[in-house]
Amino acid sequence: MANTSSRTLRLLSLLQTHRFWAGPDLAGRLEVSERTLRRDVERLRELGYPVDSVRGIEGGYQLGAGATMPPLTVEEDEAIAMVVALNGAAQLTAGPLAEASVSALSKVVQVLPPKLRRRAEALRAVTDDSPFAEAPTVHADVLATVAQATRDTERVRFTYQARGGVGAGEPVRRHVEPHRLVTVGRRWYLLAYDLDRQDWRSFRLDRLSEPSGTRARFRAREVPGGDAAAYVRKGLSRNEIGNSLRVLVHAPKGAVEEQISRWATVTAVDAHSCRVEMDGRQARWAAFGLGVLEAPFTIEEASPEVHELLARWGERFTAATAGSRR
Repeated sequence: MANTSSRTLRLLSLLQTHRFWAGPDLAGRLEVSERTLRRDVERLRELGYPVDSVRGIEGGYQLGAGATMPPLTVEEDEAIAMVVALNGAAQLTAGPLAEASVSALSKVVQVLPPKLRRRAEALRAVTDDSPFAEAPTVHADVLATVAQATRDTERVRFTYQARGGVGAGEPVRRHVEPHRLVTVGRRWYLLAYDLDRQDWRSFRLDRLSEPSGTRARFRAREVPGGDAAAYVRKGLSRNEIGNSLRVLVHAPKGAVEEQISRWATVTAVDAHSCRVEMDGRQARWAAFGLGVLEAPFTIEEASPEVHELLARWGERFTAATAGSRR
């Protein structure tokens, strides 16, 4: 007998091929008992698939209205992974590939069953992405629960592993109003208003566990400065950030923002130049950011790691181009 996941996929396929299946016939095609079939049907309903049933001798099953398109059969963590991957691909690329990623993301979300679709849409709606973010070291259920509470403006409680300051390293319970999810480098952060401390705080999701909604709604507050991602980046310690970079770019602010504003702060200096500030735990992210700028620039401040990396890359690229000219 097939395992539960493959049998569920087979059941969905069979329900698509006939308007109505008699219970014994459907159980026979799946090579399971009618009792097991009922459990599998209930499993589909828990995931949000519309399966109607008719009791009695003439009883059976059929897909409900609005289920003409075969739904995706995925677990919750798989759905979250698809949304994160496609959203990241859309941020990392440009042109037709970025458009295709956005299109695919929309289609994937549309054919998810309602329960998973709400979780996936919540994650998309409340996340400010950095296009250089790597795979987040956070459990999918934590990410999904926090995202849905953020979207629904629902107060949430969770356990947090504090680092630094009073109570360092000790898990503490926190009660917050979640505002936004932000990625910086390899990390996910929750920007929230801490109700116990009566102030804004950012929490690393890889240190966060046991999140639960309280069913208490709140009126969203205004983030200081109006930019959640900028607020989180500014509040990170040097150890969290790792590498910082500030450059003077000899191009108008508008042109530079189109290329790099998703992962850096751009401020105008005059009509023909602007200042770019970025940070990250790995020096190569800063180097990548400079690489996409199609304008001359001057480094005003950079960590030693960024300076060293840029020097190595510059030598290697210069040698490569010199070799090709010869």
